[in-house]
Amino acid sequence: MHEAGIMAEALEMATAEAVRAGGSRIHRLRLRVGALSGVVPEALEFAFAALAPGSAADQARLEIEPVPAVGWCAPCRTAFPAGDGGERCPGCRRPPTTLCQGLELELASVEIS
Repeated sequence: MHEAGIMAEALEMATAEAVRAGGSRIHRLRLRVGALSGVVPEALEFAFAALAPGSAADQARLEIEPVPAVGWCAPCRTAFPAGDGGERCPGCRRPPTTLCQGLELELASVEIS
């Protein structure tokens, strides 16, 4: 479960942002997690529940924004849902030439006081 390490890093980043902004308490963290990031959102939530107590994020709310995978077909100039590798362009039936989104794993926002 590498999500524990990811969540520990997210909490460290959020705490650093709180300190940098002159705050000491984190009220909300929002993470963007791509469908192809290899991260299990439920495992992130479990890790957050285990790591937040006693930290600046004690009592904070974790929000996970799922980011769907989207492919791009350059010849057709069309974006379409992608994900498990079986998706094809609805116009030409080719696989995507580029993955536009779905690999994200980022700390999108932090609310502090």
